[in-house]
Amino acid sequence: MSLPKTLAEDVARNLVMVARLIDEDPEQAYAYSRIALRLASRVAAVREAAGFAAYATQKYAEALAEFRAAKRMTGSVELWPVMADCERGLGRPERAMAMAGEPEVQKLDKAGQVEMRLVAAGARRDMGQIDAAIVTLQSSELASNAVHPWTPRLRYAYADALLAAGREDEAREWFGKALEADKDGATDASDRLAELDGVEFVDALDEDEDDAAQAPAAAADDDRGDGKSKDEDEDEDEDGTSES
Repeated sequence: MSLPKTLAEDVARNLVMVARLIDEDPEQAYAYSRIALRLASRVAAVREAAGFAAYATQKYAEALAEFRAAKRMTGSVELWPVMADCERGLGRPERAMAMAGEPEVQKLDKAGQVEMRLVAAGARRDMGQIDAAIVTLQSSELASNAVHPWTPRLRYAYADALLAAGREDEAREWFGKALEADKDGATDASDRLAELDGVEFVDALDEDEDDAAQAPAAAADDDRGDGKSKDEDEDEDEDGTSES
């Protein structure tokens, strides 16, 4: 669908802000998405952006409705995994599992199929089926030494599932593999490894704040506002008088 030039520019500006803010300020991104939606609700890209903004703010019912609208407009199945994850967010993991078995999954590209596998494993965990979640993640993509954009998250999810099953040694191994593949810091695999090894990190900023909070108390102890220091009081106690 084409829009008048001025309207198209307004919509585009709002969509740019959605993309720019969705990670650092999801609520603000959501607000921009609502403006774009009011301006051009019949544009598939607007419905998709609105869906992702709602998803980022955990408005899963709204996100699912927008994704479904975008899918109807385009006929594309690329949103299928995130639609299934919305079902998880709504507390309906069984629906997410049903979607994992639908023909749409076979139409996804490799990245989409991996994403669907991650969602299905998450749904299994939602239902308390941790061993089934582990099996769901076991695949040729997991076993491959090749690194793709989705590799860190897949390895991380597998490590996390192993840990939930009490298989700590295997979990440590796979957190390590996730870290090896995670060049962009997409996961907190390094922190999880440190936790398993009993390493605790102390925030230097917190230490500075603690020192700053203790400083006034120390000053008050030395100078209580009567012009006398603690040492001068001790001299009075010894001599009975203050030195003058």
